[in-house]
Amino acid sequence: MVQAGRAADAAHAVIRWTATSPHGVGALSSMPILLKDNIETADMPTTAGSLALAANAPGRDAPLAARLRAGGAAIVGKTNLSEWANIRASDSISGWSAVGGQTLNPYDPARTPCGSSSGSGAAVALGLVPVAIGTETDGSITCPASVNGVVGFKPTVGLVSRTHIVPISHSQDTAGPMAATVRDAARVLTVIAGSDPADAATAEADARRVDYAAALDAGSLSGARIGVMRFLNGYSPETQAVFEQNLKALRDAGAVLIDLPDGPDDQAIGAAEFKVLLHELKHDLNAYLASTDPAQVRTRTLADVIAFNAAEPRETALFGQDIFEQAQATAGLDDPDYIQARATSLRLAGPEGIDRLMRQHRLAALIAPTTSRAWTNDPRDEDDMLGSAGQLAAVAGYPHLTVPMGFDRGMPVGLSFIGGKWDDARILSLGYAFEQATQARRPPTPRP
Repeated sequence: MVQAGRAADAAHAVIRWTATSPHGVGALSSMPILLKDNIETADMPTTAGSLALAANAPGRDAPLAARLRAGGAAIVGKTNLSEWANIRASDSISGWSAVGGQTLNPYDPARTPCGSSSGSGAAVALGLVPVAIGTETDGSITCPASVNGVVGFKPTVGLVSRTHIVPISHSQDTAGPMAATVRDAARVLTVIAGSDPADAATAEADARRVDYAAALDAGSLSGARIGVMRFLNGYSPETQAVFEQNLKALRDAGAVLIDLPDGPDDQAIGAAEFKVLLHELKHDLNAYLASTDPAQVRTRTLADVIAFNAAEPRETALFGQDIFEQAQATAGLDDPDYIQARATSLRLAGPEGIDRLMRQHRLAALIAPTTSRAWTNDPRDEDDMLGSAGQLAAVAGYPHLTVPMGFDRGMPVGLSFIGGKWDDARILSLGYAFEQATQARRPPTPRP
C-alpha cells in the first residue's frame, strides 16, 4: 500500500516517505499512517513546512507518535501543510509551504485543499493511507477534511498530548485523526488519547479516555436532540441546499432537530481569540525552538524566524509574515490584555456559547455545514473561505467532527457535529450513525 501510495500522490500531499513497511501487533495492527509535518518522529525531520526548520531532526518521537507505534501502526511518512500551520500571514495560501510546495485538492487541482492539515486530508482522499494525523488550532483539521471529502475529528483539547508538536496556542492546539471512515478515526483516537506528564492540559485524559470505536452506535441518532446552528452564515447557496437535504436524512434516522436562530457574538469571540493566538504563538513557539538542537535549528526565537524569512526569498515569494510580526510585538502571558482576552474568548465560546445552547435546549450535539466547497486556489490571492463551523469548538476547546454529506457542484462538503467538553465519544457515535445512514463519501476520480 505504501509503494502504491508513493506512485499515486497526484496532489503533492506527502513531503517524505519512510522506508517503514507496515507491520506490528496491537489495536492498529499494521495500519499505515501519515503524520502532519509539525509532529516530531525520531526517524524524520519535522519542519512545519519552513526552511528555517529544514534540518530539525531531534531524534525523538512525540508521545502521539510513540502511542501509534505502540498500538501497532506503521508511521510511513509526513504530510505537507500550510506553512507554520497557517499562522504566518493574513494573506497566506492554504496548502503551501516552502518545504513541500503546493498541495492540491484531489477532486480539482485548481481548488484549495484548505489547511493547515492540507496534505493529511488530500492523502486520505487519494487512498494513500486510511488515516493521517492532522493538528488544529481553529479549523485546521475540519476544513481540509471537509473540502477533501474525508472524516476529520478535532478532540477535546487535553485528550491528546501536544508535546513535541510545533505549536501555535496551548489554549487551542490539538492533534486528531483524518480518515476515510468514522470507525477508523475512532480506532486511532483510542490509541493516541491519554495523559502526558509533560502536557498539563492532558491531566484528565486517562480518566476520560474510552474505546471510541466500541462506543460507536449506528442507532445513536434515534431520539437525539440536535441543535441546527442557523446563526452561522456565509455558506454558498449550493452548500446550504446540500445541508438542508441532510436535515431530512437526520430526521429519517430519528433525530429531533431544533433550529437555533441566535448564537454567541462571533466577532467578539474572533477578536479575543486573535489576541490570545498572538500572545501564545510568541510564547509557545519560543519555547519549542529553545527545545531543538542549535546545531540543526539556528532560529532560536520567533524574532530569529522573522529575520530568516526576510532574508530568504523562497519564503516570501507568495506572501509575507504580518501575523508573525504582530505576535513578536506582544508582551508576555502576564499582559493584562492577554489575560482578559483569554477569559473573554473562553467564556463566550464555552459557558455562554456551546454550553448554554446545549443546556437550554437539552441537546446531544450542534450541527452546521463545516464550510462551503473548496475555493479557487490562486497563488496571487489569499484564501477565500465561505462560511465556517469551526470557531466555537476551536476556542472553547470542545470536540468537533466533520463527516462527508455530499457535493456542491462536484466538490465535497462536510457536516459538522459539535459537542461539549469530553463529549468526544458521543459526537463520534452521532457522526457514525449519520455516515452509515447516508454513505455520502465518494473518492475522487483518478487523474492521469
